[in-house]
Amino acid sequence: MAAKQPPPLMKKHSQTDLVSRLKTRKILGVGGEDDDGEVHRSKISQVLGNEIKFAVREPLGLRVWQLVSAVMFSGVAIMALAFPDQLYDAIFEEEPASSKTPIRLYGGALLS
Repeated sequence: MAAKQPPPLMKKHSQTDLVSRLKTRKILGVGGEDDDGEVHRSKISQVLGNEIKFAVREPLGLRVWQLVSAVMFSGVAIMALAFPDQLYDAIFEEEPASSKTPIRLYGGALLS
């Protein structure tokens, strides 16, 4: 008596089976909404996050403050580099500094 061959196995095509695709995407955590209400199309976008969150416009006051502080730092730095004695006299009301090198180094650090 010869052994009967089992019927050939049929492959399941999960790409055409919509229920199977939905289950796979649910297991991976893709396609559904997360806690923030965002819908991720892939696992990579879920890990990396959404770049729209970072495209927030800063307030105008912040931009003005950054400009003013940059101009002030640059002005003090140029004054320390070009006129170290006058800057020292403006800050300290003591006798003049014996060396201009520390004041010029301070100006270089501010300018950089």
